[in-house]
This record gives sequence, C-alpha cells and structure tokens, in this order.
Amino acid sequence: METVEDIVIVGAGIAGLTTALGLHRMGLRSLVLESSESLRVTGFALSTWANAWKALDAVGIGDILREEHVELEGLTVTSTVSGLSSSLMSFKAEKHEVRALRRKLLQETLCKDLPPGTIRFSSKLVSIEEAGNLKLLHLADGSTLKTKVLIGCDGVNSIVAKWLGLETPVFSKRWAIRGIAEYLGGHGLESNFFQFFGNGSRCGMIPCDENTVYWFFTWTPSSQEKDIHDKPAAALKQFVLSNLGKAPESLVNAIESTDLKSIVASQLRFRKPWKVLWGNITKGNVCVAGDALHPMTPDIGQGGCSALEDGVVLARCLAEALLEETRKESMKVKEEEEEEECIRIKKGLEKFAKERKWRSFELISTAYVVGFLQQSDGKLLTFIRDKLLSTFLAGMLLKRAAYDCGKLKIS
Repeated sequence: METVEDIVIVGAGIAGLTTALGLHRMGLRSLVLESSESLRVTGFALSTWANAWKALDAVGIGDILREEHVELEGLTVTSTVSGLSSSLMSFKAEKHEVRALRRKLLQETLCKDLPPGTIRFSSKLVSIEEAGNLKLLHLADGSTLKTKVLIGCDGVNSIVAKWLGLETPVFSKRWAIRGIAEYLGGHGLESNFFQFFGNGSRCGMIPCDENTVYWFFTWTPSSQEKDIHDKPAAALKQFVLSNLGKAPESLVNAIESTDLKSIVASQLRFRKPWKVLWGNITKGNVCVAGDALHPMTPDIGQGGCSALEDGVVLARCLAEALLEETRKESMKVKEEEEEEECIRIKKGLEKFAKERKWRSFELISTAYVVGFLQQSDGKLLTFIRDKLLSTFLAGMLLKRAAYDCGKLKIS
C-alpha cells in the first residue's frame, strides 16, 4: 500500500525548516524532502531584523540564537568615493533588534527540535501529478509518494513554483560576492552594521559575534567581466579588494583575512513583484514559500527574514485548517470527511497567500529600488543619494522590518 503523507515540504532551507518546526509546535507532523545529502547552506550569514526575531520567538528558538550572536547598535553609511560617513542610525534608539545570524547555526537550531525522520535527505523532486485530492510526487531515485498538502520551499529554481505556473525569477544584472572572516583573537569592531557605497558598488560588513565578521560586495559587471561564477576564490577576493575605493582598513582586513573556502559569488535574481500579486502562489493543496515565492535582491536584508515569516504564517494557517475538525466530534462518513478536509486545506493556503502576497510585493519592490539607488554611480544620483537620500534609505530598512507575523496559535 502506498504511503500517504499529510504534509510534504520540498526543501530544507530557512522557509522549509521554519514551516516544519512551526507545524511541529502546533502538533502536526510533516515530511521535508531535501535533494542534498545533508543540510545545504548557501551564503554564510544573514541580517536578521526585528521581524525575523518575532518569527524566531514564535517557533521557540529566538533566545537560543541570541546567545550566539551580538546585537547590533546601529547602522553607519560611508561613501567609498569621499571616505566620509553620510548617515548614522541607532537601532536601539529606534527599539529595533538587529543581529547578523550565521546560516549554518540557524538551520541546525531549526532542525534540533524536529522529530527524528522529519527530513529525508537525497530526495530530489522531479515532477508532480494529480491523484484525486492528493498530489503524487515523483523523486529522482524512482520512488513516489502521495501527500494531502505540498509546500514548495525549494528556492529560486523551484519545481513546485514551475508546476503552479509562476514565471521564472529574472536576473537583476547584478552579482554579489560574499564571505565570512574568522578572528581567533577577536575582531575588535564596534557592534554596528557598516555599509559603503560608491563607484557603482555596494558593500558592507557585519559582526556576527566577537570572532566572526560577515561581509558582502555587490556590483553590476561590465561587458569585460564575464564568467564570474567560474573565477577561483582568490580572483574574487582580489577583485573585491581592488574595487573598495576609500573603504576603511577594517573592511580591507576582513576581506584579506577570509579563507578562500569562505568566499562565494552568485547572481542576484528576483521575481517581478506583480507576478507575485497576479500569479498563482497557491492552487488547491499546493503552495510555495521562501525564495520559491519571493526571491529578491539583498538590499534591505529581508530575504531570510521574510522566509521565517512565511514559515510561521503558513504553519498557523495549516494548523487552523487541519486541526479544526479534531476539535469537534464528527459523524460523517470517510469520503465526506476527506472532501471537507480538502476544502479546509485549500482555504487555509488561500489565507496564507492573501496574507503574504502584498507583503512579498512590498519587500521585492523596496529591495529593488533601494539597491538601484545605493549602487548608482552617476554624478547626479550619487549626489542625491549621499546628500539627501542616505538617511531615508537607511530608514526604509527599519520600516520594512516593523512587521509582526504573529504567534503560533489558532484564532
């Protein structure tokens, strides 16, 4: 007899693991399919703003992660053309909790409280079929399984998003090089988010803890800068170092101190925001979340944060749908119960979609505009940005972070 799973989540990234943990906290089991042989960490750290910490608290791991990461005091913005600071913002004065969170530690902490067997590694989804009210999932190893609910948290190249008919994310024409520097004796930096703009690039560094600094560099390659993804890490490091302008010595030291294994380059892609509003992010008993739903450029640091939000909201919406019938006695025959459960699941996912569509539209749009302005190198735009818009752009980070995804409880 073929096994039927209640909930299958594709992808053991931030959104998938948060959803699984949220469902577990609500008393619901899920199965997470991960194509790799172990937890896969892309990138090294992420900025976690106040909205992310509300989500982490909702799934019960906020305090564990706070112990491992320093809280940032504020944001400083500096021009790499002039070397002068153009704005300074205090996070604590604004009552915003901000930290740089190590991705590996985040994913491991999300996994820690999941029941054994929740994640099935080396399980790559290749196609989806209808099977009555269920979905039939075909995996790369030739096996199949059926599920009542299918959640795609499988990134920018999502198989589930493709099945839903969502348009493929587009290339922003920008690239990012990222790295993480380890200091055995401590880095000695202030607990600030340091950002630098100028000459068509955007870069920054953020202390994660007393010994670790995460840094990034984004730019639009020229026609001569081809095959970036094929360049060795040593060449990527040298490229960043040669394009820092009048950046402070502390940033130069962080990049020079980074082990070559801790440097990666990647395209910056995003989903056109109107495609999120008008596209099918859910259909029947299928939906997408995280980068499968709202890939965005990293310019406001909300990619991972919004994935955490997705997980909490989705877990809550599904719990409301699946636990509703268990709270009251039912005398219906099995077929009627299954049909009503299918209807409740559909409504639960539609509720999730309604709540997340506009939020996703807002974040993708803001990130694109902020990135465009911050990375512009024209004289007029540079003057306007550095003299007039710098504080406004910094404030946009806090404005988009002033969001509460709510608790894990059934209304």
